[in-house]
Amino acid sequence: MQPLSSTRVAMLREPGLPLTAVTSTSLSAREEPVEAGETPGPSSPEAKKKAPCRGLGLFYTLLSAFLFSVASLLVKKVQGLHAVEISAFRCVFQMLVVIPCLIYRKTGFIGPKDLRIFLILRGVLGSTAMILLYYAFHRTSLADATVVSFSCPVFTSLFACMFLKEKYSLWDVLFPAFAITGVILSVRPPFLFGSNTAETTGSYSDHLKGAFASLGQAVFAASTFVILRKMGKSVDCFLTIWYYIVAGLLECVIILFVLGEWRLPNCGMDRLFLLLIGLFGLGGQVFLTKALQIEKAGLVALMKTMDVVFAFIAQIIFLHDIPTWWTVGGALCVVASSAGAAVRTWCQGSE
Repeated sequence: MQPLSSTRVAMLREPGLPLTAVTSTSLSAREEPVEAGETPGPSSPEAKKKAPCRGLGLFYTLLSAFLFSVASLLVKKVQGLHAVEISAFRCVFQMLVVIPCLIYRKTGFIGPKDLRIFLILRGVLGSTAMILLYYAFHRTSLADATVVSFSCPVFTSLFACMFLKEKYSLWDVLFPAFAITGVILSVRPPFLFGSNTAETTGSYSDHLKGAFASLGQAVFAASTFVILRKMGKSVDCFLTIWYYIVAGLLECVIILFVLGEWRLPNCGMDRLFLLLIGLFGLGGQVFLTKALQIEKAGLVALMKTMDVVFAFIAQIIFLHDIPTWWTVGGALCVVASSAGAAVRTWCQGSE
């Protein structure tokens, strides 16, 4: 047997590769030639992740708004329980669903080390927003609490500009301003229009407490939107919800222990409503998180103002409260703002 020449050895050997690997590579290359202009490897088009469908984030937000509005209606229907206790029941029911999902997806319960501070903030701020909104539902009407909470786009766009360095154009000023105009027309809050111009449920002081709780919810929800957008797709959506549930349950237990408001829910529909509140709230959280992973935080907050429209529809059908023309005009402003944001996103994606 004659030894291989140095030239043949150099042709067969590659740095860091065994002789057999080179041979199989050359054979496969002979069988499947690479087309001109293609570069095999991780930079090839097949290796690139497919971009999300245009407008998918806004569709997720719309679906989330519908689920949240149904949950809000059920919160309004539950009687005899403190708003914080309803929040606690919601967290418990959601925990029973999220834990199997996390185990199945093998994402763990802690998350990446460099993002844990954001996950904790998302949990604390998001659960605080939930508690404030449920408290507002019990202090004032469903429509009033919903529309006041949707001053959220103003805070979201501002926080996104400050912390995420998102561009803040003239459109980003116009759409939130239009949405807030719709909110004011819909609610006609007594602290702006006088105590005799708006129908309130309960006392005037309760109405003010509900309004300010809704405003606080808008600030905390805006902070949550920005944090979720900051993390993006680097964290599984169920993991962010897990932190939201754990932080919310801890907050609720502490508050209820201080207030001494623990009660057993009534038998029948109230217990069913508590279960549905947890399920619909979880669905809303999932779709909202997925929307914020692929869409700008300010646009998501604007599209979520469709909650206002869903709340009015629910109030008319299930609570038998017919809105005035002021309310209709305000709702149209909110819808126009959301539609404008969607059209603008669509045009930007087609450029």
